[in-house]
Amino acid sequence: MSEINVVPYIDVMLVLLVIFMITAPLLTQGVKVDLPEADAEAIEQKDDLPVVITVDRSGDFYVDVGEGKDKPVDAQTLVVRLQAVLKYKPKTAILVRADSQVDYGRVVRAMVLAQAAGAPSVGLITEPPPAKKARR
Repeated sequence: MSEINVVPYIDVMLVLLVIFMITAPLLTQGVKVDLPEADAEAIEQKDDLPVVITVDRSGDFYVDVGEGKDKPVDAQTLVVRLQAVLKYKPKTAILVRADSQVDYGRVVRAMVLAQAAGAPSVGLITEPPPAKKARR
């Protein structure tokens, strides 16, 4: 009587599962922006994924909810999409990521639109500064 040892196959499947779990969040699509660098604390991750409003270099708004995530939206569409999310999940975090070269007024406008949609608070996404080399 012959048997097939499946333990090595299970090991391979677990390794593949871990690899996919690590790489899947890195494969997100989005709009290219150069984030400003700032020494900031990491935002506490909750159960729900945050909604990210992106302001690109030309000042256009993008939102990662609904269809056309890589297409610019006008202010009214942005508010409607945020209201829809907040209606069903009122505790959803709203974050704004903006290009470092964009006019500050456009960033504030994105925050005001999020507040008009009913967001209790709005966070900003920054990029950590590059690590400084140790001096001798």
